[in-house]
Amino acid sequence: MAIVVNVDVMLAKRKMSVSELSERVGITLANISILKNGHARAVRFETLNGICRALNCQPGDILEYVPDETNE
Repeated sequence: MAIVVNVDVMLAKRKMSVSELSERVGITLANISILKNGHARAVRFETLNGICRALNCQPGDILEYVPDETNE
């Protein structure tokens, strides 16, 4: 996939656990794991807003575009 989710990177930088992020954002651990592992097909702006608020970061700190080699 061309969009890489860097939630794990931001969690490490903020020294925050997945369970703490889950509690702060109000979404399940399973959904955080799906997002963190790059298996999410969509992200609600409300969820992205909550993650950015909890991690004190910008959406660009979490989402990164990496071109697919197969599409070039």
